Amino acid sequence: MGNVTIWEFIVRFLYILGGLGIFLFGMRVMSEGIQKVAGEGMRRIMATMTQNRFFGLFTGLLVTCLVQSSSATTVMVVSFVNAQLLTLMESIGVIMGANLGTTLTGWIIASIGKFSLSKIALPIIGIGLPFVFMSKPKFKHTGEFLVGFGLLFFGLSELKNAVPDVKSLLKSADPGDQAMVADIQGVIEYLNSFGFGSVIIFLVIGVLLTILVQSSSAAMGITIILAINGWINFEIAAAIVLGENIGTTVTAWLASIGANLNAKRAARAHFIFNIAGVCWMLLLFYPFIGMLDNIMPGAIYTEDVSREEAIVYLGNNGFSGEPSAQDLAGAKKAIVDRNIPLHLSLFHTLFNLTNIALLIGFTPHLGRLVERIVQPKTKDGKAPKPGSLASLHYEGSGVLPKTGELNLALVEGEVNRLAAITRYMFEGFVEVFENPEEDKGALIRELKELEDKCDELAFEVTQTLIHCTTESLAGERALRVASLLRVAAELEDIGDCCHRLVQLAHRKYRKNRTLPEETQREIKIFSEQILDFMELYQSHLGEGSGMPDIKKAEAIEDRIDASRKSLRKNAVRRMKETENLKAEMIYIDILNEMERIGNDSLNVVHALNHVV
Repeated sequence: MGNVTIWEFIVRFLYILGGLGIFLFGMRVMSEGIQKVAGEGMRRIMATMTQNRFFGLFTGLLVTCLVQSSSATTVMVVSFVNAQLLTLMESIGVIMGANLGTTLTGWIIASIGKFSLSKIALPIIGIGLPFVFMSKPKFKHTGEFLVGFGLLFFGLSELKNAVPDVKSLLKSADPGDQAMVADIQGVIEYLNSFGFGSVIIFLVIGVLLTILVQSSSAAMGITIILAINGWINFEIAAAIVLGENIGTTVTAWLASIGANLNAKRAARAHFIFNIAGVCWMLLLFYPFIGMLDNIMPGAIYTEDVSREEAIVYLGNNGFSGEPSAQDLAGAKKAIVDRNIPLHLSLFHTLFNLTNIALLIGFTPHLGRLVERIVQPKTKDGKAPKPGSLASLHYEGSGVLPKTGELNLALVEGEVNRLAAITRYMFEGFVEVFENPEEDKGALIRELKELEDKCDELAFEVTQTLIHCTTESLAGERALRVASLLRVAAELEDIGDCCHRLVQLAHRKYRKNRTLPEETQREIKIFSEQILDFMELYQSHLGEGSGMPDIKKAEAIEDRIDASRKSLRKNAVRRMKETENLKAEMIYIDILNEMERIGNDSLNVVHALNHVV
């Protein structure tokens, strides 16, 4: 590299990484700040504006514009589907809108790029910083948004400064600079020498770049900087942008790992939708780019800027007199620097708009396609039973949006899922008890696995709720967190009781402990009371479903207590009349565990009603 030492190269590379780091950190802070400000609103949007594909499209567009990250939106979507807050069909519309919403970043860069980024970035940070230290959450989170917004564009400015301008280096008298540019341009020209194959090559580079930075918005910013500084031409930049549309699907794909069936399908739908769009765009790549000039005139190469345009530009910026060749060159570059982001943003937006227009009518077909591709499977290859282990999963908080409001929405769905597990376990106990002559070994093993799952789920729900308490939540939301913490603990205890019931029923089978036929009827009636209790609180676990009737719950619990006492008295009487003591003792233990489930169920109702 001529006079450029290895240390100078390292320093320059670190400058580039530093600018990128500030950009990504700013985007994260801005995104999390706006999510905290509008978290409750976004939850309502997701819940109420996804009735059809068009509402879902608008919802995805709006949320992505707010959080400035299609990856965050699609991860939210996958998580919401996993928590059963969105259906698969609803999620596809939201994903389409997210793809369109992410194009806003390019327009922001293009618009702000008319000014000095660093000049506006620092004042924005200065405005937002005092708000960060305020105690009122709305002001604090607004300050975080402003600081993040400023950091985003400060990082973009630093990134632009860190990436050397090709034309400046070529004008440099330093042979080392010229040699470095020649080497890099040689690689780019070589990759660009394969005709249409070069489009594919740079598309793959765009995919890899987006996977690396985990943000299509950040990848778009880098692409614009490289194009402005002359490292890549417009066609290459457009191909990279297409790759970014595929790369951004990877985040949602990763978020779906281990998630439930529909969450996996939502992630695959995002991938297929973007792949389909890129495929048709490749067929029309050059005509589509040519069409942009008719929609938005303006040179994107300095050699296409006329002398008259350069003089007009100089005049509009306060220059007077006869411009030198250097002045004209600077003006031409400034015009191109202004036009490139606008043209790339237009390309990105028109591509996504056209893709949506072409494919939104095929949303049901896309849904059916991913349903065929991602099939429910258990270990034996059969479809899982409702509520079985294969269909139940909690997505850990590592990939969830890092805000209390949004995490709370997901946890509510998972608490409902925890209730579904315990109910399935109790129904499994009833089946084992009522069929003593059948070998229920497979069901018992499944219920044991579910008990372990119940413990894991309760732990992760508790951990996520504790994480929610570290965020600033409104009084009502904080009360909801406390309520759900108690509900999760009670449901875990119900799961333990169900497991012990299954063990007791299985022991009766293994030890051949026979009970009178009347006990079958007694357990059936008793279990129906328990299931009534479970149905009561399950129907009120979701957001906005109101509070369960405490008087009704207490009446059910009184009946359970009375039944337990009556049935226990009958068991004691039979113990005095027969020698079947061990079987009756198992029966009494079963009654005690069922009563305990009744007590825990009442505690769940009290928790949902915020009763201490």
